[in-house]
Formats: sequence, C-alpha cells, structure tokens
Amino acid sequence: MDERAAPTGDSLTAAAAAFQKLRPRLFGIAYRVLGSVVEAEDVVQEAWVRWQGTDRDAVLDSGAFLAKTTTRLAINVSQSARVRREAYVGPWLPEPVDTSVDPQVGAERGEALELAVLLVLEKLNPVERAAYVLREAFDYAYDEIAGMLELSQANTRQIVSRARKRLSAERREAVDAAQHRRLLDAFVAAARDGDIAALESVLSADVVTYADGNGLRGVARLEIVGAVRSARVTAFTHKFFPGADYSVVEANGRPCLRLTADGATVALVSVTAGADGIDGLYWVIAPDKLRAYDRSAHRAVARP
Repeated sequence: MDERAAPTGDSLTAAAAAFQKLRPRLFGIAYRVLGSVVEAEDVVQEAWVRWQGTDRDAVLDSGAFLAKTTTRLAINVSQSARVRREAYVGPWLPEPVDTSVDPQVGAERGEALELAVLLVLEKLNPVERAAYVLREAFDYAYDEIAGMLELSQANTRQIVSRARKRLSAERREAVDAAQHRRLLDAFVAAARDGDIAALESVLSADVVTYADGNGLRGVARLEIVGAVRSARVTAFTHKFFPGADYSVVEANGRPCLRLTADGATVALVSVTAGADGIDGLYWVIAPDKLRAYDRSAHRAVARP
C-alpha cells in the first residue's frame, strides 16, 4: 500500500477525527521508543501527514495501521538519535513528560514509562525497545507486533523475552507507591533545607545520581555514587538555584521534585527507591528538556 497515495472516500475531517482519537496512544508508543517528547511529537506529526496521504478506504484497521506507521517512524528516528546522543555532554536522561494531564500517555498500562526504565531501555536496540513497548505497555498480541516490525512471531517472542530479562537484571525490586512517596517527601524536605544528614538518611549507601545538563556549567558530567556525595550535591542546589521553590509534581507516572525560579522550571528530580531507601536520583536540568516537559502539559488538547 502506498501510504502517500491520494486520499479517496472519507473526508479529511473524518480522517482528522479518527487520528485525534488515536493520538494519545501514538504519542505513547513514540515517546517510549524515543525517550524524547520533542522527537515523539515530530513522529506523531509525520504519522498524521502520512495518514492524510493514505488511501484510507483500503485500510481495514486504522488503529493498527497508524500504530505500525508510528512504530516504524520511531525506530528510524531512534537509530539516528543514538548517533547524536553519543556526542551528548554528560549523562543523557529521557525527557520527562507531564502525565498529570494525560495519565496513561495513551497506554492501558504504565509500563516502560518511568524515567529509570526508559534509561535502561536505551541500552536495547530500537527494534528490541519497540517490541517490548508494544507488548508490555500496550498489550499488543505477538502476531500484531510481528506484523508491525516485519518479523516472525517466534523472533518477536524471543526479542521481548530478552528485553524483559535485561530490564529485570538491571532494576532493583521497588517499594510500593506509598513508601515511594514517603521517601520522596522526606527527600524534598531535606533538599529544601539543605540538610545533608537528613538527605543521607533517606538515601541508600550505593545510591547513584545522574545529572542531565548537557554541558551546563556547574552540572556534574559523570554519575555520582554513594549517599555522602549524592547528599552533598543535592544540598548544593541552594547555591545553584538560589531562591528556587520546591514542589512535588507528576512526571512519567510518578511524583517527582520540581524546582522553579521566577515561574520557570529549572530542575526536575525523579527518584527510584528500594528497601534500603532512595537508590537512584535523576536530575533533569537541561533547559530544552524542561521546556519540553512544560509543553507536554498541553499535549492532551493538541490537534493534528
């Protein structure tokens, strides 16, 4: 089928309505594959362009067609994005997305949405990542995924299985949502006060801190390991962001710390937590990623 064939049959208005209904899911797929709000928005826009030029009368299932189109586009973008990220200055973290306005980001389940999980998924190749996302986050059947990725069902099952094992090996067992929030609240209070001792008390001994500033002056360019060093870096935010306001907001399906100055977001901090306390701190400070987060709050009402 020529995806750019002249449109026949249904009106462009009907096509736009069908696309708009599916848009949250398409964004959810693209975002999980790419870890970037901006790139996911671009992919969804390109999917819309292709949808306009498609002979829609020949499409039996618009949802399946658009999901495949979006997935293939996202894989292509991911392959080129990997090259660009090799030149990134300091740790690269996924762009956070505001899920308070669109809680599931188009998914029936929240899988492959947390920043820490997206970071691990980056270690998979684009096809592996797409297969895992389609299965675990969107519950597509293996034969559907095989069709989207143009693979055999057996190969698709093996890819998803390998991806699960990879994530399981690299992720610790997490605490429940209530304990996660208690630890986050304690962390926020200690960070706001610059209380190093209190910060150390909620961090695990081998906590790892990632700071994504993309070369921003004063931002650590290597991962920081250990409670003492991580607590000191966190306490330093008083000097790095003087006068900033501390609040808890939602990003990627989890509560996180947001720092604002003069009404603008200057940092977002997501945490992972286990039985020994907070074991991962993910500081997003790069201005372009923070702007993408702020813009994502309006995505749910966007139009093609």
